[in-house]
Amino acid sequence: MTAVTTIETSAVATSTRGTRGLLWAMLRLHRWALWFWLLLVAVGAGALLWAYGPGADAAWAEYHKMGCGSTTEPGLGCDYVGPAYTRYDTVVSLGTGILGLVPFLTAAWAGAALIGRELESGTAQLAWTQSVSPARWLAAKLTVPAALLVSGTLLLTLLHRMVWSADGPLRAAMGSRSWYQGATFEANGTLATAYAVLGLAVGVLAGLLQRRALPALGLAVLGLALLTTVLGTLRPYLWPLETLTNKHEYPAYIGMVIDEGALISTGARVPDPICVDDAKCLAEHDIVGFYRDYHPSSHFWPLQLVETGIALALAALAVLIAFRLLNRRTGAAV
Repeated sequence: MTAVTTIETSAVATSTRGTRGLLWAMLRLHRWALWFWLLLVAVGAGALLWAYGPGADAAWAEYHKMGCGSTTEPGLGCDYVGPAYTRYDTVVSLGTGILGLVPFLTAAWAGAALIGRELESGTAQLAWTQSVSPARWLAAKLTVPAALLVSGTLLLTLLHRMVWSADGPLRAAMGSRSWYQGATFEANGTLATAYAVLGLAVGVLAGLLQRRALPALGLAVLGLALLTTVLGTLRPYLWPLETLTNKHEYPAYIGMVIDEGALISTGARVPDPICVDDAKCLAEHDIVGFYRDYHPSSHFWPLQLVETGIALALAALAVLIAFRLLNRRTGAAV
């Protein structure tokens, strides 16, 4: 009875050490990537915090020094961009750009260093002959980076939203950045994190497909670029549009405009004949009004969440294919 208990205890301890050892070995092997990620998050967080505090204060002081600021709308000459606002906008763009760059950096690293290089050098095969199964090896390769990516991108997203919420009057005064612009739209919600996870999944799958570092890097970046381009193109159509009409001119721009044109007496939409104020031209073309299809700012979260769901579904599909591919090549139970 004692011998059986000893063997069972030893087996459990070995299994626990194997799991912890795999994670520790992975962190040691990719420690430079870890330090780079921590530095990148620190730079992004520092930039956004500076913009939230001293940067915005300096931009506002410059704006008021020009005799502006009585309203949130720019007056004559008040849309001049001075050096303080230029610095502020550049630093905000740096924080936004880091969030936009993370998915591609992740895909390149995951394809080349995380998976491709280990398969090319035989390090992965050596690990599989020890106490680590291929499935556990791949699970660790996905879980640890995913946890770091999610925590880091969520932090930067929260800071970006903090800056965005605080600098609304400043943006209105200077006429810069809209909620629906690509990089800003992604950085202000859940998409930045979803795309980072998608980049990891695509990179891992590319590494398993190519089994060499450089080809996997190229395939991962190209694959992610294709997916993000398609999703960005489909973005305006992920939620029902709203329409504004006007009898005499185009409705004002109040959001993400997707389509616009003229209306004839039957209510049909036609291309704008560019008659401007020519009543005779409008009558000849039977133009009775104009329309714009758009997304108001209230559609931010519906659009954001639908695209996030699609991105995460694609990431899950890539992970499933990766496990199936690994299972087929190694003959191991996944």
